[in-house]
Amino acid sequence: MAFDGRLLAGVGVLAAAVEGGSFVRAAEALGLSASGVSRAIARLEARLGIRLFDRTTRSLKLTDAGARFYREVGPLLEGIDDAAGAASGSAAVVRGRLRINVDPFFARLMLAPRLAELSKRYPELELELLTRDGIGDLVAEGVDLALRFGPPPGVSPVARLLLKTRILTVASPGYLKRHGTPKEPADLVDHACIQFRDPLTGRPFPWEFHRKRKIIKVDVNGPFVMTDVGTMLEACVSGAGIAQVMEFGAMDYLYRGRLVELFPDWPDETFPLYVFHPSRHHVPAKVRAFIDFCSEMIK
Repeated sequence: MAFDGRLLAGVGVLAAAVEGGSFVRAAEALGLSASGVSRAIARLEARLGIRLFDRTTRSLKLTDAGARFYREVGPLLEGIDDAAGAASGSAAVVRGRLRINVDPFFARLMLAPRLAELSKRYPELELELLTRDGIGDLVAEGVDLALRFGPPPGVSPVARLLLKTRILTVASPGYLKRHGTPKEPADLVDHACIQFRDPLTGRPFPWEFHRKRKIIKVDVNGPFVMTDVGTMLEACVSGAGIAQVMEFGAMDYLYRGRLVELFPDWPDETFPLYVFHPSRHHVPAKVRAFIDFCSEMIK
């Protein structure tokens, strides 16, 4: 198949419009006029045979078909950008202030112990950590990147998967001595379960158990609902109930015998950690360096 440069150019305009949130911002980023962006999108829609955006005078939103197409081409664009950066020998100095919106649990458990190492490696880098529950609007808040657990909230901002950690069901030895050990997930209905509230939905996360292609759900109950992972872990260790936790955050408790994994024969449920940044275009050296540092840190 012959290379279609016009198609690639149209996809680039699409990405700029999605990331900018408007044709005007896309035009500013690309050095075009707003009408030029509009014509490029119209040509791409005609080429694909689908409508990419629902447009009004105040808003710009991808259609379902447009969102599906953007999800498919997004990683390809990122790969092209990465290759161009590598080919140009992107040796920009890692310096300046880096504002990061980071999950509080990840910040405390993984990032804080390694900050001295990061500072030694990049002495001209200044880090501002914003520990928050939600990702927010990175562009409006002037945030360079975010580290969040859970699936990406949508087609934008740019998302890169850093890890998938197993979800474990755990309890303290003291709790199990007092209340007995559940033999299978269905037995949890008779136990006090510590639930964790999903910040995106406002409801507790459902309890699921995965083994290969089999998934079962259990409706659990208990006197406690938490919004902080550290508090939930300490409550579980103290014997307040059974909890579902991320493996990477619970390993020390398991090694020291303060927690016990209950269902090791249901090992396949995982939870992702993503890094987000506002745009894939001209990613600053400081952002790339921090992402690479985090990738090394969690291996």
